[in-house]
Amino acid sequence: MEDFKKLYNEADIQKMRVAEQARLMGKSRVEELISYAQKAGIKRIGIANCFSLQKDSDKLKARLAEQFEVFTVDCKVGRVSSSDMLGVDDARGISCNPAAQAAYLAENNTELNISFGLCMGHDIVFNQKSVAPVTTLIVKDREHKHNPYKEFEK
Repeated sequence: MEDFKKLYNEADIQKMRVAEQARLMGKSRVEELISYAQKAGIKRIGIANCFSLQKDSDKLKARLAEQFEVFTVDCKVGRVSSSDMLGVDDARGISCNPAAQAAYLAENNTELNISFGLCMGHDIVFNQKSVAPVTTLIVKDREHKHNPYKEFEK
């Protein structure tokens, strides 16, 4: 693939340069995220979280708020019924609303968004709809306590 450079624009290359500079060996992903945001000059960070991980999202927000303006939005934003969202009569409860999460963060002009425990499919929609770049911190994996890597350690 000799023409690989055609796949990237200057903004893409700059993001990867900053990430390279922000890499912290022996440090956590959160510490690396903070380093990246600082080096990239990011001031406003968004967190789109699963409702079931609200306490953990609040802890992350508190950590990031020491240096950044942080906006959080849980997946139940808008309180849309599952039957209305999915168009299925027997669906119950409140649906997740990843497009509204992305819209809320866009309205607040976030410069970097964090996907925090969103369900499969919902994370895909959130990533597609997000105006700001998205990094994933936690993925939903009920079997392995949100660590899908455990699947490969068996």
